[in-house]
Amino acid sequence: MEKRISLLFATVLLLSCGDGTEKKAAGRVQSARQAFESGNFNRAKTEIDSIKILYPKAFHARAAGIRLMQQVELREQQITLAYLDSVLTEKQAAFEEVRSRFVLEKDTAYQQTGHYLWPTQVVEKNLHRSYLRFQVNERGVISMTSVYCGASDIHHVAVRVIAPDGTFAETPASDDSYETTVSGEKIEKADYLMGRDGSVMGFIYLNHDKNLRIEYLGDRKYVTAMPAADRRALKETYELSQILSAIEQIGKEKEEAGLKIGFITRRIEESRKKELSE
Repeated sequence: MEKRISLLFATVLLLSCGDGTEKKAAGRVQSARQAFESGNFNRAKTEIDSIKILYPKAFHARAAGIRLMQQVELREQQITLAYLDSVLTEKQAAFEEVRSRFVLEKDTAYQQTGHYLWPTQVVEKNLHRSYLRFQVNERGVISMTSVYCGASDIHHVAVRVIAPDGTFAETPASDDSYETTVSGEKIEKADYLMGRDGSVMGFIYLNHDKNLRIEYLGDRKYVTAMPAADRRALKETYELSQILSAIEQIGKEKEEAGLKIGFITRRIEESRKKELSE
């Protein structure tokens, strides 16, 4: 393909001898090619764009510019894809390093996506206590559940987390809450996704080394301390979510780059067939 572009460029130079416009436009194509070969893709695209603006009737130079633009765009996407591959390798290595420290809860009979929990927060180890539970799914979406267990209902739908200096973060009212009674014990749960948690998870992450208090907000307020083990669970789960969400985003960007490469390659092939038929 580069040989064909070079031949087309040579033709442009020959035709430009008797046409001042084509000659000037051909100079722009040459500058664009030099920029492309040196890796300055933005400069190359700027030079190519200037041809159709400054020399709209320089048809041969514009054709050469279009072919070169395709090569620029293809090379950009190839570089992007190579970069994404390298970053993905790093993130996957980071994930493999920490995944064994978590418990993956997933029933393949009905779940397509499982959830990772810090070992101290699995349900079996936390019966009959009020606490904040954190989990992250395999795609990197982290969520928080406020669990209340007690002798009386409080009908809570939100929580507030307070630092020793008085600063705090508070969730909005949960749109996913649940209440039940088991053997006389009142159990309430409310779920909050990251982004709809009033920045509570981010607040805990920034203050995970401090003694935090949790206020359950409902018909009656209930207050409890947040143990160090739960603060660590948030810290570890939050950091895992960053790795998994990065892997998910890179996968989407790789797919997009692959689609663009396929599209540009088809355009180049169509142009080649058109040249051969003319």
